[in-house]
Amino acid sequence: MSAHLALSARLFVGATLKDRALAKQIDDGLALVEAALDKEARFADPVADVTARYLLDAGGKRVRPVLTLLAAQLGNGTGPKVIVAATAVEITHLASLYHDDVMDEAEMRRGVPSAHTVWGNSVAILAGDLLFARASQLVARLGEKAIRLQADTFERLVLGQLRETVGPQEGDDPIEHYLGVLTDKTGSLISSAAEMGALFAGADENVITAVRDYGEKVGVVFQLVDDVIDLSPQPEQTGKTPGTDLRAGVATLPLLKLRELAVLDQAAAELVERIERDVVEAAADDPKALQVIEELRLHPVTAETFETARQWANAAVASLGAVPEGSVKKALVRFTEVLLDRSS
Repeated sequence: MSAHLALSARLFVGATLKDRALAKQIDDGLALVEAALDKEARFADPVADVTARYLLDAGGKRVRPVLTLLAAQLGNGTGPKVIVAATAVEITHLASLYHDDVMDEAEMRRGVPSAHTVWGNSVAILAGDLLFARASQLVARLGEKAIRLQADTFERLVLGQLRETVGPQEGDDPIEHYLGVLTDKTGSLISSAAEMGALFAGADENVITAVRDYGEKVGVVFQLVDDVIDLSPQPEQTGKTPGTDLRAGVATLPLLKLRELAVLDQAAAELVERIERDVVEAAADDPKALQVIEELRLHPVTAETFETARQWANAAVASLGAVPEGSVKKALVRFTEVLLDRSS
């Protein structure tokens, strides 16, 4: 079973007859999105074809298209515009991965060597640019409103990455700054995925607003759970090298919480010191780095990070007040639960 079909299946565990009908609509829509992705991630240049398709062919859970398709069921369902929107959102996401991996110096993505480790930084960046361009071409088919939404989302993606790179400024609370980064860097695109689904299925305006807010909060959940997964000692399951973010010097929420604790706790201060000394820029198989990463994984601040993710998940569900009760709302609630379950 492919990763995206596995996600769809998890949304409809113990489904009623009505839920199963919704599940079939989502799976049928995903099949159309997958075919569109295969078509749109092709270019006239053979080198571009290989590089731009690299992460697409590596798989992925298709979290964003699933959300687009679910939100569309709150309107007129899966029509051609919804498929185009879902495809554009996923290609935008793929493009961002190429750039993220260069900036983070990540060695693995989706269980394969990251693109820049295979072809170098310049080719990886250009492959991402090609995908961003293709996503823009797709969005242009949907009209001015979609173009504006895509442009606003892209601006937030870049601003989120910039703020993460520059870091908090004097007077900023580091944890609040980080959560703000996540709403832009991750939440904006997942929010756009939900909004486009509802918008291009002709849903009511209050429903569009509800799923937009829901998507942004779900995006923060997604990234906070990723912060926990980053510390996992099982790269064969996560597709990432343990401590990828820490090695790149990215201060994820567990580390930010540890630094906050270190002001009053000597053991926490010592662990922060060892992370900065033994993990940052360490090789993937460095045994000393792996030991320190494991200590952080087992530290209470990592459990606190997961609890923060749960709080954001509860807030996401609370955003769905304007969404009618029924199979779609139930699936959206389950969607947040599935994202939380990724850490287990």
